[in-house]
Amino acid sequence: MVRLGEVATYINGYAFKPTDWSDKGVPIIRIQDLTGSAYKTNYFDGIVAEKYKVVSGDVLISWSASLGVYVWDKEDAVLNQHIFKVVFDKADVDESFFVHQVRNILDKAGNETHGATMKHLTRPVFDALEFYLPSKKVQRKIARTFDKIDVMIGQRSQQLRNLDELVKARFVEMFGDIVVNTRLLPAYILKDLASLITKGASPNWQGFNYTEDEDQTLFVTSENVRDGYLDFSKAKYIEDGFNEKQKRSVLQKGDFLINIVGASIGRAAQFNIDKKANINQAVSLVRVKDERIVDAYLLEYLNSEKALQMYFAMQSDTGRANLSLEDIGNLVILLPPVNEQKIFAAFVQQIDKSKLEVQKSLDKLQTLKKALMQKYFG
Repeated sequence: MVRLGEVATYINGYAFKPTDWSDKGVPIIRIQDLTGSAYKTNYFDGIVAEKYKVVSGDVLISWSASLGVYVWDKEDAVLNQHIFKVVFDKADVDESFFVHQVRNILDKAGNETHGATMKHLTRPVFDALEFYLPSKKVQRKIARTFDKIDVMIGQRSQQLRNLDELVKARFVEMFGDIVVNTRLLPAYILKDLASLITKGASPNWQGFNYTEDEDQTLFVTSENVRDGYLDFSKAKYIEDGFNEKQKRSVLQKGDFLINIVGASIGRAAQFNIDKKANINQAVSLVRVKDERIVDAYLLEYLNSEKALQMYFAMQSDTGRANLSLEDIGNLVILLPPVNEQKIFAAFVQQIDKSKLEVQKSLDKLQTLKKALMQKYFG
């Protein structure tokens, strides 16, 4: 075993300021550009040191907020802070082997910071993390195994994306272009359709602690709220006292969740599990009990291009990187006839059955990969 600091050189990105941003030049790579949660690309039209430049094939590591390893596959760009560019100049290491193992290392490091509101690795901690470095021949053999599994995982993931695209296409086919409202559908605001719009709170401020006990309260954060679904692969739990104190933000089955803070603003999902749960302050809760709107329609609408434009306009107009509950309440919702919404919901239900089968296959592959990670890297 060696240390990560002995394997390569890690160049931290440049601290670009908002005044450095431009609408032309080369893209600035931020963490949200790596995770896919960015709504727009920021550019830099100036001179930057060579070490901050990134080209296709460069290995990048985000070490703050969202830990991860990425291989850049887009146009030439420049690197923002909180991301390392890896320069393989210290050890004889296969790059693919490095990427697979460091992903495993960061997953463990993230688990060790379970419950933190912001994951963050300092440079000394990062450099000191252990790295398994066998012969180059062994590295390549291990890397090829993971490469093959990743190809299959990618294929299953693409199948899921294709099914999601079918839903989007059907939505447009049935309801027209809702950005310009080609069908002249009647418009309402969300607060007139909702019985409750609220948000959560920070448990630390309330004197409650995170726990590993899954029988206590599931704590839903913006990290869990994805585009149309909830991801609990890294679930957090909080002491039950928080659930009892923060009754207004206790989740009910069927509640809609919309992220209102940070890079993931506007991601929306529906809470559809039987589990005692609360949300944090970065997530808004929308409870809709109105016969004029069907859940499947609203969920697709909240993740639509029209909704994204509204989210962006609201935060841009005030210069804030967040949305208020008033903003959420004022979202314009176009309502087609209920019978049409129900037809769309039936279509979504059929697609969901297909997605479930693909997801089962994907889960098996991910379980296999996790087992092999444990076998090779511990």
